[in-house]
Amino acid sequence: MENDERSSKEHTVGSWYSVPELSLRDHRFSVPLDYKSPASSVISVFAREVAGAGNEEKSLPYLLYLHGGPGFESPRPQEASGWLTKACEEYRVILLDQRGTGLSTPLTVSSLSQFSSALQQADYLQHFRADNVINDAEFIRVRIVPNEEPWTVLGMSFGGFCAVTYLSFAPKGLKHVLLTGGLPPIDNECTADTVYRACYKNVLLQNQKYYERFPQDKEIIREVVLHLAESDGMGVPLPSGGLLTPWGLQLLGLSGLGCGGGFERLHYMFERAWDPVLVPGAKKQLSYTFKREFENSIAFDTNPLYAMMHEMIYCQGAASRWSAHRIRDETGDIFDAVKAAKEGQPVFFTREMVFPWMFDEIAVLRPFKEAAHMLAEKKDWSPLYDTQRLRQNQRQWLYDCKVTLLTTSEGLNFARWVRKVVLSSFNQAYAWRYLLQQQYIMKTCMLMPIFLKIRLHRSLASDFG
Repeated sequence: MENDERSSKEHTVGSWYSVPELSLRDHRFSVPLDYKSPASSVISVFAREVAGAGNEEKSLPYLLYLHGGPGFESPRPQEASGWLTKACEEYRVILLDQRGTGLSTPLTVSSLSQFSSALQQADYLQHFRADNVINDAEFIRVRIVPNEEPWTVLGMSFGGFCAVTYLSFAPKGLKHVLLTGGLPPIDNECTADTVYRACYKNVLLQNQKYYERFPQDKEIIREVVLHLAESDGMGVPLPSGGLLTPWGLQLLGLSGLGCGGGFERLHYMFERAWDPVLVPGAKKQLSYTFKREFENSIAFDTNPLYAMMHEMIYCQGAASRWSAHRIRDETGDIFDAVKAAKEGQPVFFTREMVFPWMFDEIAVLRPFKEAAHMLAEKKDWSPLYDTQRLRQNQRQWLYDCKVTLLTTSEGLNFARWVRKVVLSSFNQAYAWRYLLQQQYIMKTCMLMPIFLKIRLHRSLASDFG
């Protein structure tokens, strides 16, 4: 690796390389695992700098992109496209692999197995939340941005949660903040129960939309659920050694109900649910292709961090206690897959939810069952938001409904301090142009409507026309 003059023991800079119409270079940082005890373990954090081709030496402001998660790596650019193309006209973009993901000391099934006990796993994992993601971001900013100038942050989904944490504890490092689908509830203690009560209602709407688009899938999915329920152990073995059960099948909503093209992928997956009967009298069975696609869709083998830390993104000084599982019980039998199938009703999928039984049924998660329970019962989580400081920031936001918005009392108080502009679907390049034209001290924006059909605010229609 060829280093430039900014390289040091704690920061290594690579040479420029390219993909079509973009120039890239890699940065690696040695940061404390625990910023409260900097002399303890050190981990590596990776960030990729992206500039438009020909802009490598041009003086441009910096934009840090915080992606969704927890547990997912930052995008790997293959060419100039989408929002990144537009952003690179005005910024140097920093694609950060949040700690524990991508090339930032990744927490994988194999790397986590190096710990000799569940307690060690849980103690280590507690340092992989938004507060330390922001500590890493500030560590990087003062080393990568000339004169330690503040930068713009774009947070998507969980990255938006991190951005609000950034606004809470290090606002001096920020020039602008943009959020897309990621405005967190900011009450004290654990807000997961409030979030999931609202989320289950939205999930029902998404299921209804799915079956409106593919009504023929109701019967196919009921057949699959009944087949699983009637199998030994109420499930069938998966290629990885796990067990596919009726309630496990419902996890397909994680990718099928919330991502672009998810409805279609789910539909085509169920088209290939069954093996053909080649020999008369052979038992009906789920195809290997279907079972393999199920495992690929939930992908916990490559992202155990999501399974173990998902509910902890909502916790401040209180335990989650398997919130999604407990709140599901409050919904009665609406999400009872077997009951629905037996009664001829549509089977409903779940979404961004983690359940304790996953650590029994998903083979790669079994070694982490005890640590997951420890984390779910942990109460002394550090604060993620400072409501007083958030009120002091000057804010302007545009928002959508990808993530349930302002579901807590403190969130509603927060909302009174801003003017809200509601947008419908629009081309992200035009949205980016609009944002760059505005001159707000602090911007908080959500750009990607997913769930609700909301009309474009008339005052902005000309800007996006």
